[in-house]
Amino acid sequence: MQAPPSKEGPRINDEIRVPRVLLIDEHGEKQGIMPTASALEAAEEAGLDLVEVSPNSDPPVCKILDYGKYKFQEQKKKGEARKRQKLVEIKEIKLRPNIDVHDYDVKAKAMHRFFEEGDKVKVTMRFRGGEMRHPELGMKLLQQVKVDFEAVAKVEYEPRLEGRQMIMILAPR
Repeated sequence: MQAPPSKEGPRINDEIRVPRVLLIDEHGEKQGIMPTASALEAAEEAGLDLVEVSPNSDPPVCKILDYGKYKFQEQKKKGEARKRQKLVEIKEIKLRPNIDVHDYDVKAKAMHRFFEEGDKVKVTMRFRGGEMRHPELGMKLLQQVKVDFEAVAKVEYEPRLEGRQMIMILAPR
């Protein structure tokens, strides 16, 4: 036999099966501990619902309020929280071992912008052809990047050679 599907959200009205509850009326005033039946009657008289706001306390706390309005407010709160949340992205900057000073400055400016936006930066050093014979040049450049960004970023993944490329990941401080 399959269990009945569990309902999302707080229990309301007849779903509250505990013998006694701590009641808070529609004005937010504490009415004290009373039998659940009396609390339901009080909610009915007010023309509102009895909603269990804190089911784990002893006794459970129930509030008299308009459940539809309460659900709408909760949904709005969740939406606001989602709006304020920022996903951290990993931006990639590709370098070559014999990069020119000006080109390096342009890449560095972009990296500063990424750190200000709160994103992580993956620095990829690409080796082509004969450049593979001098991986120390790439390591030297990545060490330079590390020193240049010490104030604004911390190294999350140390420079490591993986095949024909060297990778390092920096995260904003």
